[in-house]
Amino acid sequence: MDSESLKKILENVRSGKLSVDEALAELKNLPFEDLGFAKVDHHRNIRNGYPEVIYCEGKTLDQIKRIVEKLMQKNNNIMATRASVEVYESIRQITDDAVYYEDARIVVVKKRDIGKSSKMIAVVTAGTSDIPVAEEAAVTCETMGQWVERVYDVGVAGIHRLFAKADVIMKANVIIVVAGMEGALASVVSGFVDRPVIAVPTSVGYGANFGGLSALLTMLNSCAAGIGVVNIDNGFGAGFLATLINKD
Repeated sequence: MDSESLKKILENVRSGKLSVDEALAELKNLPFEDLGFAKVDHHRNIRNGYPEVIYCEGKTLDQIKRIVEKLMQKNNNIMATRASVEVYESIRQITDDAVYYEDARIVVVKKRDIGKSSKMIAVVTAGTSDIPVAEEAAVTCETMGQWVERVYDVGVAGIHRLFAKADVIMKANVIIVVAGMEGALASVVSGFVDRPVIAVPTSVGYGANFGGLSALLTMLNSCAAGIGVVNIDNGFGAGFLATLINKD
């Protein structure tokens, strides 16, 4: 349930189209619904502007299906992250509206159109191996109504590739930079734009990369101003934050 749905219920009560008891029945599961293994947060869409997102790793297929079923009852757009093909096939058993974004590992069930922002978010990667995390960020943004442009494989080892896409990057209102190895790309991008940069370190790299820790520390220690850093491989977190910044 979102704020518009809540307003409609209140207006129907005021006009007499809906009784107080009928309205109470629709609102009884706010702010959450207890399934025993999970408390489905139906109130989050009203608080944050976007419904609860399902993080699939660690959950059984049955648990995921039951959460999806409950969210669908509230006419929510549903996003399930870190989803396998098996998760997608399981969700497809209860709805034909599910779409699987394989690179992003995201399942989306779109119940209503939320429009599209007039301001662009650029998602930039250092290498091709960073694309899965970048796609998680990009699909998150797009599912939440954002205009996204992708600029992939433009890392510092061939910096001319980045400059060749400078026109796209400079038009962006927010820039998500996804990089593994030493993670230097975020500093370079932030050094020539006047927009917020969200840096995403990835676990891509050889042994001394320490599973993304070296990239994380590089981004946290950047001398370039205007960089915010999310956790290692957290494309979803970067996409959600970019969406909040980019809201019309």
